[in-house]
Amino acid sequence: MDSIELILASAVRLAIPLAFAALGEWIAERAGTLNISLEGMMLGGAFTAVAGAHMTGSPSAGLAFGVAAGLLVAVVHATFSHRLSVNTYVVGLTLNVLVLGLTSFLIMRTESRQVDKLTIPLLSDIPVVGPALFDQRWPAYLLIGLVPAAFWLVHRSRWGLEARAAGENPGSADVSGIDVNKRRRQALMICGVLAGFGGAYLAVAEVGTFNQNMTAGRGYMVIAAVIFGGWLLRGTLAGVLVFGAADAMRLALPALGYELNPQFLIASPYLLALIAMTFFAKSHRGPAALGQPFVRGIT
Repeated sequence: MDSIELILASAVRLAIPLAFAALGEWIAERAGTLNISLEGMMLGGAFTAVAGAHMTGSPSAGLAFGVAAGLLVAVVHATFSHRLSVNTYVVGLTLNVLVLGLTSFLIMRTESRQVDKLTIPLLSDIPVVGPALFDQRWPAYLLIGLVPAAFWLVHRSRWGLEARAAGENPGSADVSGIDVNKRRRQALMICGVLAGFGGAYLAVAEVGTFNQNMTAGRGYMVIAAVIFGGWLLRGTLAGVLVFGAADAMRLALPALGYELNPQFLIASPYLLALIAMTFFAKSHRGPAALGQPFVRGIT
């Protein structure tokens, strides 16, 4: 495998857990919730996936534990933000710190467990792109169905129409009989499921174990990817791939013999995320009510 194939394969591999979380964050933001707790969802999913795999002896079962953890964080966030009207940003940051503290306190040594790799015959032999796309851990292929399913849910279903209305004009949506906060809670829970799965994939597919703060800001990068993509699904996935490529370059360049400042390499994916948010947040219009609380009779 030459250097280009190596970097591409690493970029796709590192982008996959981000892609799962990005699908959920895209749905949540289209419904009007800027889900700051995404980092906590992914980190909690990673920890419980490893713990679940250790208890059951099955890394595949660990994925289900990760989904449950992400959903739990989403339920707490949704309850405080969209039932009790607590500031959603404060809730999100608090949950991130709480999950980081809990996972750091409860961290344990476990043997490495990873889900199986699934190589697609013939397709994996395609030059350059074949190994990157068709030689992955089996949960990665779920994205093939999840991406069109997410698009259909948001743009073709009645639920998606109501969720987008909650994100664009919650006052008008409420007048038309839509339960705005219920749709936002539901979108946030979908995000929790997908983000928890993304964190679980990182732990039991890519790494095989849990390390303290192993998501290392990936949740914030996913939020940036949604903004980078202009709140479009195709743009969001492109943003995820760009950030995955930046992370891959950070790891691959030293191995290929290029001598660059190590601190700059570590910071490069986050620097790219910051630049993307700075430029694309102004050039694309997000949901009009994104991040705005809705209180019936007031908003």
